[in-house]
Amino acid sequence: MPEVRLIDDEGNQIGVLKTADALAFAQERDLDLVEVAPEARPPVCRVLDYSKYKYEQAQKLKQARKHQQQITIREIKFRPKIAQHDYDTKKHHVERFLRHKDKVKITIMFRGREVTHPERGTAILDRLAEELAELGVVEQHPTQEGRNMTMMMAPSKAVLAGRLDADKDADATGSDDAAAVTPTSVEPVTPTAAETPTSVEPATPNGAAASEPPARTIEPAGAEGAEPSAGTAVP
Repeated sequence: MPEVRLIDDEGNQIGVLKTADALAFAQERDLDLVEVAPEARPPVCRVLDYSKYKYEQAQKLKQARKHQQQITIREIKFRPKIAQHDYDTKKHHVERFLRHKDKVKITIMFRGREVTHPERGTAILDRLAEELAELGVVEQHPTQEGRNMTMMMAPSKAVLAGRLDADKDADATGSDDAAAVTPTSVEPVTPTAAETPTSVEPATPNGAAASEPPARTIEPAGAEGAEPSAGTAVP
């Protein structure tokens, strides 16, 4: 690249310079010249301390991971002719999962001719949603697929905000009807290309390229007017 638009280490716009002049500018300050916007015309380069930048980015990612929220989907299975005792036990499982901020998939399993009376399954799901209204909200209303009817409940705003104490008992495990389905997670927001170098690599001894991350970097012109090549950043 014959020319680049240069930003100094304090964020000031220096202007459009020849690549060799931009490299000399960085060398004078004992910093790295890093291409941060290769798609621009001319490309945008910034003068910075790559080692410090890499450390700061690692700290930001670490903090973002601390605050990410993991959501687990649990499943509880009912029968349309469930006895009161079994209903209370399974309801307690649903309550416990909601208190622990998990989503719960409630499934009504029909057998034989029971499938001709879907209203029994709907009645159980509606009753459950009403009795647990303080802890959970219906995210997916009862839907029937084949011999199964399902409803999805998510923790209420009060639970997510911590206004309702989580159940201190141990999680229900060992029950055939209480199983984790699919854990998912919320990923941290990634800085935009305008804020973060898209490809950087620090200078390394003896011309060895750093292993992480892959980089497109700028190298001063070699002997006999050779063009800048990719591989190492200017220290």
